[in-house]
Amino acid sequence: MEVVYEDNHIIIVNKRSGEIVQGDKTGDEPLSETVKAYIKEAYHKPGNVFLGVVHRLDRPVSGLVVFARTSKALSRLNEMFRVGDVHKTYWAIVKDKPAVEEGTLTHWLVRNEKQNKSYAYDREVPRSKKAVLHYRLIGCTDRYSLLEIQLMTGRHHQIRCQLARMGCPIKGDLKYGAPRSNPDGSISLLARKVELVHPVSKEPVSVVAPVPDDNLWQAIQPAHGE
Repeated sequence: MEVVYEDNHIIIVNKRSGEIVQGDKTGDEPLSETVKAYIKEAYHKPGNVFLGVVHRLDRPVSGLVVFARTSKALSRLNEMFRVGDVHKTYWAIVKDKPAVEEGTLTHWLVRNEKQNKSYAYDREVPRSKKAVLHYRLIGCTDRYSLLEIQLMTGRHHQIRCQLARMGCPIKGDLKYGAPRSNPDGSISLLARKVELVHPVSKEPVSVVAPVPDDNLWQAIQPAHGE
């Protein structure tokens, strides 16, 4: 586990692909328990350690996850995420270059619980939720493109679904149309940056995740180090 920011109220860690943030039916140890164990050992905490989960990343996605270390931070972070005061930037490697290098995608997503998948529509349909993101092309190789994504809404599988709808499925994302999986089971989507006003101190916090140690990720990084 890699801690990239911590203080008395919040801790931000860099999640590896394949890890789950919260416990699920698989029974695998979630990242939340790993972080609790780290806090207990690092600060010699007796008894149970408080840790609040305020958002999640899909299992095959890597990058930054924010946790609350106090109940005060938890309630405030929950509200900040709800109203969009936490700004998250993602990087995605996609197979095809988008027709337009920068733009805003607006769709209406319908979640299929049984398939654990979302479907994108160009207009509002029953049970749909509006999904908006902004993307821009920031790097490329002969075969792949690197997109930077800003989420305006937080929907189930939103980035994966909307980019696939645009004709640019994320590398390795078989569920949304990628032709083949990545060897490690990941998808090439990184929660790259988190920006927020600290829920207690009110100081600005800006954290950037390292790029995965992978040949393609290293090759496709923007030359100007965004």
